[in-house]
Amino acid sequence: MTLLTLFSAPKPFTNPHIAMIQRNAIRSWTLLPDVEVILLGEETGLADAARELGARHIPNVTRNEAGVPLISSMFRLARENSNSELLCIVNADMILMSDFVEAARRSRMLRDKFVLLSQRWDYDITSPLDFAEGWESRLRESVRKQNQLHRPAGSDFFLFPKSCYQDVPNFSIGRAGWDNWMICKARAEKWAVIDCTPSVMIAHQNHDYSHLPEGKPHYAHPETNENIRLAGGQANVRYTILDSTHQLVDGKLSRPKMTSLRFNRKLELFLRAIFFFLPENMIENIVRPKRWQKRINKLFK
Repeated sequence: MTLLTLFSAPKPFTNPHIAMIQRNAIRSWTLLPDVEVILLGEETGLADAARELGARHIPNVTRNEAGVPLISSMFRLARENSNSELLCIVNADMILMSDFVEAARRSRMLRDKFVLLSQRWDYDITSPLDFAEGWESRLRESVRKQNQLHRPAGSDFFLFPKSCYQDVPNFSIGRAGWDNWMICKARAEKWAVIDCTPSVMIAHQNHDYSHLPEGKPHYAHPETNENIRLAGGQANVRYTILDSTHQLVDGKLSRPKMTSLRFNRKLELFLRAIFFFLPENMIENIVRPKRWQKRINKLFK
């Protein structure tokens, strides 16, 4: 029995840059100790990549009318085909290192029900990684030099015990909203939402959106609106890493330090609970006046 099963639905391996960063990511996963990797879908080149990289391939993931894999099907297949205590859905452009497995072990020891997440480090890369001895140290140094810690708005992986998330809606992968719902769901169930940013470096390999229809970003597609509907509305897809209940620091759980961003988020949730009858945007405009001013400025440009 392995500690952890990573599962993902990669994009087609037709675009050279996308193919390269996906191979980098998947190779980093298969090198992790006590980890199994499951790749889901029938995308071009996926079966060959799975064989090449030593991952397990399961093709029969359920899709929506547009052919986009459904999160619910991915979770079901991972649960049915894994004997691990922990599961982790992860985007196929994310490089994971040994500190990731240690964070998973520590979280499992400290909480029975939880979800582990973190901010990512955005990383520009144009060539395959050299996974020779010492690759982690070399990569960490290169990532730190670029110094692109992503804001706490996007989540690229969710790690959780197999007993959690057994009722995931039919969200479409690669579109906005479902990741925010994952945090909302954990908070509603009173599971620990653990931000491991202080303990783990997760490297996101930067890319464009040419793989999506019309080259539009994920939030500009109709499946995003459906994801928001399935999540229960806009209020449930505003959750971010700022809504974590704990941080993993030096192998121990602590309460996140109060920052201006976290304070504003707590204020927003408080006002939404008190003034639930007001339009959602009105509360956002009160709490985040600078963001609202930016929108106004754009209108009058």
